[in-house]
Amino acid sequence: MKTIFIGIDVSKEWLDAAICKDLNQKEMEVFRVENSLNGIEKMIRKCKKAGQDLWFCFEHTGNYGLLLASQLQAAGLVYSVVPALEIIRSQGLVRGKTDKIDAERIAKYAATQSHKLKPFQLPGQELLKLKSLLTYRSQLVSMSVQFQNSRKSFLEQKKSIDVSLILANIEQNLEQIKTNIDQVEKEIQLIIQADDQMSTNYKKTTSVKGVGPIIAAYMLVFTSNFTSFDNPRKFNCYAGLAPFEYSSGSSIRGKTRTSRLRNKTMKTLLFSGANVAACFDKELKKYYNRKKQEGKPHHLIINNIACKLVYRIFAVVKRDEPYVVLSH
Repeated sequence: MKTIFIGIDVSKEWLDAAICKDLNQKEMEVFRVENSLNGIEKMIRKCKKAGQDLWFCFEHTGNYGLLLASQLQAAGLVYSVVPALEIIRSQGLVRGKTDKIDAERIAKYAATQSHKLKPFQLPGQELLKLKSLLTYRSQLVSMSVQFQNSRKSFLEQKKSIDVSLILANIEQNLEQIKTNIDQVEKEIQLIIQADDQMSTNYKKTTSVKGVGPIIAAYMLVFTSNFTSFDNPRKFNCYAGLAPFEYSSGSSIRGKTRTSRLRNKTMKTLLFSGANVAACFDKELKKYYNRKKQEGKPHHLIINNIACKLVYRIFAVVKRDEPYVVLSH
């Protein structure tokens, strides 16, 4: 039976679907439904009219694709969730960008790269809960930074006007936010410790110098407990750490650079961990100093160290022991 590939462009409000029955077809059938339970049910019914052997494909879009994934899974349908960078790199230079065009490109990618597609399974409820807690913690941290900045501003104003009420209120908010962050972090630890596999991988990950509890927890979430990425190179691409060379023919235009299609949260966290590792890991500190003497910029060196951390994390997860730096 011939497989029919459905490419879906996911947004907050809408799902644009393109049905690819044959790569030689002149025009795909493209339609739009709401990103809701009723809309997804309508999309599934319409796609089933095209055939029974269906394979759905859409990009990583965070929470916007969560409902779609859960409904496809509940219906027993096969689907793949693919990084946007993989789709773009597979098609070279393309012109135009609309939701309709994006859906067609995703469908074409699925049809041409079907040998690479892997059926996707949503992470368990505990991983989804862990992701929500980490997202909420990030929001709390941002709020704390905003209040701290406000406090600095009002402390300056205090020199000329009475703002004691405002400052007292800011202090109360900061104290409450700190309490909330502590509660969230305790809940994160409880979830991880309650699952043997997550707990094991978490301990291995935090054994890598520069990788703290929050980075380790995010690694569990973004790798679906190290099941959705089979090698560190792919994860570095996903996080926007792996550099790509921009070239045309035999000429190279400019320096290598990382992709803008990255997981900004993970990249920021790994950069933070890389800065710590460059100070406290002897091997990486030596590497940093050597590259600095060669005239390499700090940002590039830290990016490379972040890549090394990911390689160490994946290596240690595959082993049955924590990461240990060999002494020279």
